[in-house]
Amino acid sequence: MKKITIIKYLAGAMIWCAVTTACNKDFLEKKPLTEYQEDDVWKDVGLVQAFVNDLYVQMRPGFNEVMLASMTDESRFIHDYSTSKVVQGNVSPDDFGALGDFSRWDAHYKEIRKCNMFLEKVSKVPFTDEGQRSRMVGEVHFMRAWYYQMLVKYFGGVPLITKTFNVKGDEQEILSIKRATFEACINFIVAECDSAAAALPIAYDDVASKGRATKGAALALKSRILLYAASDVYNQGVLSPVMGYTSGDQKARFVLAQAAAKAVMDMPGSTYGLYHPTDSAAENYSRVFLDKDNSELIFVKQYDKALLGTSHDLYNGPNGYHNWGGNVPIENFVSGYQMKDGSDFSWSNPAEAKAPYAGRDPRFYATILYDGAKWKKRPADGAKIDSLGIIQTGKYEAVNGKDSVWGLDTRNSVLENWNGTFSGYYLRKFMDKNLDAQFFRGDQSWIFFRYAEILLNYAEASIWAGDEAAGIKELNKVRVRAGMPATSASGAALKAILKYERRYELAFEEHRFFDARRWKDALTAFNESAKGIEILGSQVAGHPYIYRVINIQDRAFTERNFLLPIPISEIRKNGNLEQQVPYK
Repeated sequence: MKKITIIKYLAGAMIWCAVTTACNKDFLEKKPLTEYQEDDVWKDVGLVQAFVNDLYVQMRPGFNEVMLASMTDESRFIHDYSTSKVVQGNVSPDDFGALGDFSRWDAHYKEIRKCNMFLEKVSKVPFTDEGQRSRMVGEVHFMRAWYYQMLVKYFGGVPLITKTFNVKGDEQEILSIKRATFEACINFIVAECDSAAAALPIAYDDVASKGRATKGAALALKSRILLYAASDVYNQGVLSPVMGYTSGDQKARFVLAQAAAKAVMDMPGSTYGLYHPTDSAAENYSRVFLDKDNSELIFVKQYDKALLGTSHDLYNGPNGYHNWGGNVPIENFVSGYQMKDGSDFSWSNPAEAKAPYAGRDPRFYATILYDGAKWKKRPADGAKIDSLGIIQTGKYEAVNGKDSVWGLDTRNSVLENWNGTFSGYYLRKFMDKNLDAQFFRGDQSWIFFRYAEILLNYAEASIWAGDEAAGIKELNKVRVRAGMPATSASGAALKAILKYERRYELAFEEHRFFDARRWKDALTAFNESAKGIEILGSQVAGHPYIYRVINIQDRAFTERNFLLPIPISEIRKNGNLEQQVPYK
């Protein structure tokens, strides 16, 4: 009889249950962990629940030391950790650089195997509540769709494995598995989402179930994957059916994506909505990521400060607060923020160049910490120098008009000089300004799906399908909530505004990496060197500030980078796995 790795499931489940208060004490009153055999799990509802809970635990959130944003034109990771290999176009089948921790071929298939095992065994589990069985089946269909879409986003078509294998008896079948076509993978993910949506509730009545997948989560996943599937990179100039569609109508695919987003929008009126709790557009945007259970959240990973808190603030806060700098926004991204009136910002405009951080899109102030931004109280040693909590990323003329003083948040800081920004900026988004991140962890939820994305999915699918009137209506809802003027553009100008909204509304939420690729915009945007800002300021009243855009990292991108290569380690195990055409 096989032993099952139940210790990991239980450990993960206990963390998940503690965070969501989903378990009671009876769950822990089981026989010693070392006595469990695989068949024992399927005889015990509590262990089955733990098995399903672990599928949530293994979902990788965006709150990590290295963010996916630093492998795009949003930011740079100051400690590198092989992110440079990615942004300089040096990924190979042998070495994915930092992307290896994101694409997770082997890790995702491990979770898919668990899903397959559950669906094979669940009919034998002695549930006393058939509703509980049905709900878990829905959760697992959602999870199988989730892990497959993670693979497809990075690799295109992948092997569709829907059963568990006996390692000793199924060697030949295992070694003969081929990649399914991209189209087959999309169809499978969509079918899984439909199965999940049919079994899952719109919401849970009990607090203990918060954080579990819902009908809305399943439909949101369907919306995202169909929009991706309709995009140019999978429909135009495709070199192999495992890398995209080689037949069919792209516009029809956008119509399907439009309908999928509409299904979320048509859920009961009080289910989801754009969150705007105050009269401040910047504050509203900031609080989407801080306020629990707000109307915009569709599916999140929850954190508890005491048990599984997030270190996002520590990893990314300014070094002048004894934080680690981390993923610092680059000038390429910062310059792209529009002015409050909807016009483009330009360093060539003398008035704008003189005060570059004034009058910008309100989301700028909720996303970026820039020189001169009011932040929060400094720690004791920093407060002796800066009692107001003002971000300092420049070099300043001293009050005496002679000496120079480096800002507390630079790489020449008197507090810490190793965690400073290279770009002149720090990340503000997701940050809890009331948290002393040097000593405490945060409890912000990582958002996998939120309603603003759904509206933008619908808007994009509509516009690209030729239904501009429908698309612009939903696009403007997002834009106006952000404090920006509604647009009446059409054609190429409207598409440009849609792309702007996705880039800045969904910034640092792991969208840009895929959006720029699927639009093929990465060929231009990711080929530009990463830029920062050099600031020569003054502590003398009336003396001007000088801003200079500088190069901080060379970058490169070619068509071969649209998809990751299949890991060479997997091809060595199974020669039937077809490599991406550019890597052959």
